[in-house]
Amino acid sequence: MKQAAENLIEVNHLFKYFPVHGGVLRRVQGWVKAVDDVSFTIRVGETLGLVGESGCGKTTIGRSILRLIEPTRGQVLFDGQDLVAMKAKELKAMRRKMQIIFQDPYSSLDPRAQIGTIIGEALQVHGVRDAAERQERVMEILTKVGLAEDHIRRYPHEFSGGQRQRIGIARALVLRPSFIVCDEPVSALDVSIQSQVLNLLRALQREFGLTYLFIAHNLQVVEHISDRVAVMYLGKIVETADRIELYRSPLHPYTQALMSAIPIPDPTLERKRIILEGDVPSPVDPPPGCRFHPRCPSAMDICAQQEPALVEVEPDHHVACYLFHDVSTQGTG
Repeated sequence: MKQAAENLIEVNHLFKYFPVHGGVLRRVQGWVKAVDDVSFTIRVGETLGLVGESGCGKTTIGRSILRLIEPTRGQVLFDGQDLVAMKAKELKAMRRKMQIIFQDPYSSLDPRAQIGTIIGEALQVHGVRDAAERQERVMEILTKVGLAEDHIRRYPHEFSGGQRQRIGIARALVLRPSFIVCDEPVSALDVSIQSQVLNLLRALQREFGLTYLFIAHNLQVVEHISDRVAVMYLGKIVETADRIELYRSPLHPYTQALMSAIPIPDPTLERKRIILEGDVPSPVDPPPGCRFHPRCPSAMDICAQQEPALVEVEPDHHVACYLFHDVSTQGTG
């Protein structure tokens, strides 16, 4: 695991609720609690993997950090500066330092614009007025992501899915940011192309000193690229740990169930599957206490009454589960 002296990103008590409108007057009748009191850190130069089932709030966290959607409340510190409290002018200046790679490499690109225009637009917005300089920087970043300089005048539909995602990576990198949200960047690609893009992201991280928030639901992909992993369930983070520690010894029952679904690349071996009963509850009306307790095979009475805190039960291994609260109390003395 990479050791970093400080945190680049600190997320403190982040909430994002979406209103549910209904009736003739379209009044607010409820709230989708997509992200509900989430806190975590990302260290300088590391990759934090964020995993969980579809709809658990992973993408909402990534976009809320960048303020592509406005958080309901909470604090997001980028190198000590609170992004949530920034005005538009201050936030625009910070955009140079933080970017995003979107999940769909086709719909995130303007089909009517040439690749050079798509990648170079950010440079123009952030003050690079000279067209020749913009073109030079665009061609430089295209070669960094494995594309040719003459691709600059082509359109998105002329490229394969893997090439389009490389264009998306180039667009994110052209401003030389220090932090990138990778929002399921390989989930829309063929398996053979996924490994190429993942290796490219790792090489670029080493070359440019990047810090990643890597959002995915594929646990094998997360294991390949992450330094630490955070597991989400229904708007909450239930476990965080070093990648090796988490995959070797998951503690939360939900994490254990996820890990049991990872296929073993050996036909002679068989992993014991943990089959969860029931469906994921609605984020409009989440269950009281621990949100996982209706599906948890180890649920106790207290799990339905009081929400467990995310506590450190082993060095750098945090879990929100009453099965381990006594362990954490003894460990902290």
